[in-house]
Amino acid sequence: MITYSFLQHYWWFIISLLGGLLSFLLFVQGGQSMLFSLSKTEDEKRLLVNALGRKWEFTFTTLVTFGGAFFASFPLFYSTSFGGAYWVWMAILFCFIIQAVSFEFQSKPGNVFGTATYRMFLVINGVLGTFLLGVAIATFFTGSDFIVNKANITQQLAPVISSWGNEWHGLEALLNIRNLTFGLTVFFLARSLAVLFFINRLNHEVLEARSRKYLWYNAIPFVVFFLTFVIWTLLSEGFAVDPLTGIVSMEKYKYFTNFIEMPVILVAFLGGVVAVLVGIIGTLMSSKFKKGIWFTGIGTVVTVCSLLLVAGYNNTSFYPSINLQSSLTIYNASSSEFTLNAMSIVSIMIPFVLGYIFYAWRSMEKNRMDIDDVNNDHHAY
Repeated sequence: MITYSFLQHYWWFIISLLGGLLSFLLFVQGGQSMLFSLSKTEDEKRLLVNALGRKWEFTFTTLVTFGGAFFASFPLFYSTSFGGAYWVWMAILFCFIIQAVSFEFQSKPGNVFGTATYRMFLVINGVLGTFLLGVAIATFFTGSDFIVNKANITQQLAPVISSWGNEWHGLEALLNIRNLTFGLTVFFLARSLAVLFFINRLNHEVLEARSRKYLWYNAIPFVVFFLTFVIWTLLSEGFAVDPLTGIVSMEKYKYFTNFIEMPVILVAFLGGVVAVLVGIIGTLMSSKFKKGIWFTGIGTVVTVCSLLLVAGYNNTSFYPSINLQSSLTIYNASSSEFTLNAMSIVSIMIPFVLGYIFYAWRSMEKNRMDIDDVNNDHHAY
């Protein structure tokens, strides 16, 4: 028999998996952030833009799906975070909106702002979009300043369950060094994935050689910031939840303990890290190795998914508050059993959606891309 607890754990797994997929697909943003530095000529810029342009909708759709699934399965998180930390989330959404506008209008005849302006919007999306997403997700481990009082729902004049504890409304996360560390981790990971993607997909010797050089520039800081965040988190206190009373308290080495007590997730995490490093090191060591994007991409999905599972499983608050008893868990923030059960039936379609994405990806990438493909494409960006 499927229990309510199983459904709550199941949907946190779905959220974690979508978060992992989104982290991989952020290579589009990573490539955009290097648009003016990696390319030196107009043809090179057009080639990069169109290589990324074939994939930007995957990232955007995954981001929307991630947000929609979060809203449906854990609505209290959605209302607390988006209703309280709205400045940081509005900044993230704005970054992705200007990306969509830029791809659609930069090559349109008679566009008001000009191609260079729209390309600058892509760079902004690539830099701020990745960094701010990393900072926001880091608060799953460091905590935020909000208060939750479900009794307020009975107040006719102000039925507001959640309220933010300061006027910064999420931007205060930028003052936490550990949050900044993870923001930089995501930023440099996205750029590393992007150059691996270019090496794999572009038929352009100059850009390939330049991409291999840029992999050094981005992979090294990525590894440094990633290890700093992970070690810092494993050695820090975590937000533990008493399974009987629901009381939240600080526990030493909570996330390290979670890994030890959930060995399957630990193995998945370590395997993901190894896959990421294999893709990066293999590409750096051999000029003939061009499949690093798949090793590092799959490793990214598994690693990020494992981190998010550790943040929510094993009686842990996945969205902690500095007001400890307001912290959100997969138990007190989830939808009703009926809703989660109905959604689980719909989730059976997820493998078919993933299959479609794989088919569409393969259909668009039968051959490596060169500038002639862009010039001969009437729908080029």
